[in-house]
Amino acid sequence: MDEHGNKTAYAVWVVTPNGVTLGRNIIGRLPIADLYCSGSLSLTGIDRQQTVAFDRLSDVLADQFHRYRGHVFIMSTGIVVRVIAPFIRSKMEDPAVVVLDDRGKHAISLLSGHLGGANDLAVQIAGWIGAEPVITTATDVNKVPAIDVLAVERGLGIENPGAIKLINMAFLTTRPIYLYDPYRLMGDALPEPVIPLPPDRLDEKNGIFKGELPPDMPGVFVSDIRVDLPSSFLVLRPGSLAAGIGCNRNTDKDEIMALLVSVLESHRLAITSLACIASVDIKNDEPGLIGLAEDLDLPLVFYSRAELNQVQSIQTPSQMVQKHIGVQSVCEAAAILATDRGKLIVPKHKTPNATTAIARIPFSL
Repeated sequence: MDEHGNKTAYAVWVVTPNGVTLGRNIIGRLPIADLYCSGSLSLTGIDRQQTVAFDRLSDVLADQFHRYRGHVFIMSTGIVVRVIAPFIRSKMEDPAVVVLDDRGKHAISLLSGHLGGANDLAVQIAGWIGAEPVITTATDVNKVPAIDVLAVERGLGIENPGAIKLINMAFLTTRPIYLYDPYRLMGDALPEPVIPLPPDRLDEKNGIFKGELPPDMPGVFVSDIRVDLPSSFLVLRPGSLAAGIGCNRNTDKDEIMALLVSVLESHRLAITSLACIASVDIKNDEPGLIGLAEDLDLPLVFYSRAELNQVQSIQTPSQMVQKHIGVQSVCEAAAILATDRGKLIVPKHKTPNATTAIARIPFSL
C-alpha cells in the first residue's frame, strides 16, 4: 500500500510450467507484483524475493485476496471462479481479477471490471503477451460510458452502488435520466438524453427537491448535500469539504467525532464529501485528532499560526485562542486554508473541549 493506504500491488498466480513463464513476463511489467507458484513447480531462475510457493491455493488466497489491487490467475476460469467465490464482497471492495490460459491466448476480465480496473488490466496484459482481451461488461461491448468509471475518473465517491446498474442500463437503452450537477463535475460525459435539474429546484435546508420527482425515473445526483431522493438516483459525492478542528490538549477522539458528525448532519452535509481535516501545527501530535483522521480515513493537514493569521474572512474570532496560541481562529481559518481559500459554509461550533467549522472548495462554473 502507498502512504495513503491505497492498494498498489498485484498478485500473479501460476500452477503450470507455462504459467511460470507467462507469470515472470507479467510481473516484470507490472509496477509492483508478487508471483505465487504452486509448490510442485520448479522455481529455478525466479527471483525468490518476489515469489511465494503455496500448497493449497484456496488457503493462501483467503489471506491474500483483499490485500492486493488486482490478481492475475494463469489457469482455467473454472478453477478461479470456484476459488475466489468465498472472498467476493462487493464491486466497491473487490480487487480486479484477470484470468489467462497458460498458453497466453486469452486475457479474461472476470471480476471488478470497472471500479477495480480488471477491464483495463486485461487489455494491458493482452498487449504485453499478444493475447486476445475478453471483456464482457455490457457498457464496454456496446461502446457506451459506464457511470461507475466516469465517477472514479472524476474523483467522485459512490454512495449507493446498488443504483449503478440502473444508470448503466439507462445508458444502454437511451432512457432519459435526471442530472443534478450544479458545479458540472460530470461535464458533458453523460450520454443523451439528460434532463438537468437546475440548482434552484433544490431546497438545501430541508433536503428536498421542489416539485415531485418520478419514483422510478433514473437520475444522477452530484453534490455534498444530503437530500431525500428516490432509490433510482445514484448519489455521487465530491471530495469538496474540509473540516477545520481545534481542541484542548488530550481531548477525547469521541468528543471531536460527535461534534463533527452533529454539525454535518444538522447542515445536511455528507461526511463522505470530507476531503481532509485541518488544524494548527501545534496539534500535530494530538491523539484525538490523529485517531479521528484514521477512523475517517482522511488526511490530516496542519497550518502554522502565521498562515492561519493571514485568513481575513473569519466569522467567529476567539479572544481566548488569540491569548493562548496567538491566532484569532483555528477551526475556521484551517478549514478555509484547506479548501484553497474556499467558502466557509458552517462557522464555528463547539463543545467544552473542541471546535469545528466546515468550508467548501471553490468550484469554477
